[in-house]
Amino acid sequence: MDVHVTPSSVQGTARAPPSKSYTHRAILAAGYSDGATVRSPLFSADTNATARAVSAFGGQVARDADGNTFEVVGFDGRPAVPEDVIDCENSGTTMRLVTGTAALGDGGTVLTGDGSLRSRPQGPLLTALDELGVRAESTRGNGQAPLVVFGPLSGGEVAIPGDVSSQYVTSLLMAGAVTEEGVDIELTTELKSAPYVDITLELLAEFGIEATPVGSESAEGASGFSVPGGQRYEPTGGTYTVPGDFSSISYLVAAGAVAGEDDESVRIEGARPSAQGDSAIVEIIDRMGASIDWDSEAGVIDVGRSSLSGVEVDVGDTPDLLPTIATLGAIAGGETRIVNCEHVRYKETDRVAAMAEELGKLGAKTTEEPDVLTIHGDESELVGATVDGRGDHRIVMSLAIAGLVADGTTTIRGGEHVDVSFPGFFDTLSDLGASVEPNA
Repeated sequence: MDVHVTPSSVQGTARAPPSKSYTHRAILAAGYSDGATVRSPLFSADTNATARAVSAFGGQVARDADGNTFEVVGFDGRPAVPEDVIDCENSGTTMRLVTGTAALGDGGTVLTGDGSLRSRPQGPLLTALDELGVRAESTRGNGQAPLVVFGPLSGGEVAIPGDVSSQYVTSLLMAGAVTEEGVDIELTTELKSAPYVDITLELLAEFGIEATPVGSESAEGASGFSVPGGQRYEPTGGTYTVPGDFSSISYLVAAGAVAGEDDESVRIEGARPSAQGDSAIVEIIDRMGASIDWDSEAGVIDVGRSSLSGVEVDVGDTPDLLPTIATLGAIAGGETRIVNCEHVRYKETDRVAAMAEELGKLGAKTTEEPDVLTIHGDESELVGATVDGRGDHRIVMSLAIAGLVADGTTTIRGGEHVDVSFPGFFDTLSDLGASVEPNA
C-alpha cells in the first residue's frame, strides 16, 4: 500500500497505542501460567505471532468479545512439542522469546519467519542454549532462522554477549523461571537496550516471578542476571494490564513538534511512566527546543510546534527511537548526531542506512558511519518524493512525519507495515488533521 502525505498541520487529542514490548511479554508470560487475562494489549501482526506461538505450545489465546483483552489458557510452564513449524512472520521479538520456550519442550521445535526475519542474528542465543545442554541450531549454519531447538532445558549457568540483542536475556529469564535449576546469566559484553530487560523484570514481578540483575539495581550496569527455577507464573488477580507504548508515542510527539498549529497543539493520552526506555523521547525533544509538557501522573503529554535545534543522542538503550530522531534532525537546525547505533542495523532492516538513504531522497543531508548517523539539518531542505518504507513499520511512520513538512507530496511505499506496532497510525494522523491518503 502506498500512502501519500502532503504538508499539513496537526491539532487535537490522540491516545497512545498499547506497548508492543509489554504485550509480547505478557502474552508469553500468560502462556507460561495456567491461565491469565491480558488487558489492553496491542493487537498487531507481531503480537498475534506471539499469540499463535503460545497456542502452538499447547496454550489457547482468544480475543475477548469486548475486543480489549486476550484470554489466555496457559501451558503451566510445560510447553508441548508443536505439531507444526512455528512461523514468526516478521516478529524478531516472537522468535527470540519463544526460542527459550521451545528449549523447555521434550522434543524438537522448528521456528521460521519471513525473509527479513531469516536474515537477523540468532546465533548468540543458540550458543547459549547449547551451553545449557539444549540442541539449538540454525538449519543453514549461519546463526539465522530457520531454527531447530530440541529440549528439555533444565537450567544452569551461561555466558552471553549483551551488545547484539537484549531479547536473548529476556528469553532465558522467562524460560529459566520454570526450569528445575534456574538460570544464571553472565554478560560477556556491555548490555545494549538495557531498558528492555527492565521491562522484562518489571513484568516478571507482576506475574510473581523473582528475577534479579547482578551487580546493579537495574539492568543498566548489570554484570548478569539470575532467575531461580521451580517458579510459577501467577499474576495478581489473574490479570495483567499493558501500558501505553512510548515507541509509538514518539511519532505523535514528533508530529506535534514539527507540524502543530501552535505551541500546545497535540495532546497524547496514555503516556504513563513505566520501564520503557523510549520515554526518553520527551527529554530528547525538549533538548531540541520543542514546546512539550508531560504530566506523568495523569499520563498526558502536550506538545506543539517550535523551532528545533540539533542535539547529540546516544541510542544504545533506545534503538527504536533512531528513525524518529533522524527525522527530527532533518527538520531541525544544526547537526543531530545519533551515536552508539551500530546495533540498530540488526532490526527489521538496517535502520541506520535506511533512514540515511530514504531521508536523502527527500533532500536531507547525512553522514553515515558504522556507529554514528549525523543529520545536517542546516543543509537539508525537505521536498516530497517517493520513498520506500523497507518493510519496516518504524521507517514508514518516521517518513510520514517528514512528509508533514516536506514541500509537495511524499509517497511512502509499504504503508501497510504500520500494522506491526501501530495499526491505526494513519487514521490517528488523519484525525489530528494531517493530509494522509492511503492508496492500495
